[in-house]
Amino acid sequence: MLDGEVEVDESYFGGQRKGKRGRGAAGKVAVFGLLKRNGKVYTVAVPNTQTATLLPIIREQVKPDSIVYTDCYKSYDVLDVSEFSHFRINHSTHFAER
Repeated sequence: MLDGEVEVDESYFGGQRKGKRGRGAAGKVAVFGLLKRNGKVYTVAVPNTQTATLLPIIREQVKPDSIVYTDCYKSYDVLDVSEFSHFRINHSTHFAER
């Protein structure tokens, strides 16, 4: 399990963009990743990036009371009231805000 400071993010790989916009262009695979700062990495292909998919992975891979950093994606909103200390990284301002 990961503990301490853990960064969490999702991305899409494969396929061709062909003018698609928004999250998850057709033909791409969603990959969810967790990184312990200065430590191990855990990645897994996921069927989607909804809260119901991502939260069980976070709970399985990250120890309670760890600090979890995410971007502002809505699927991470539930972490605000979870067993983790949750900080959001606002990519437009480049600093952590709670």
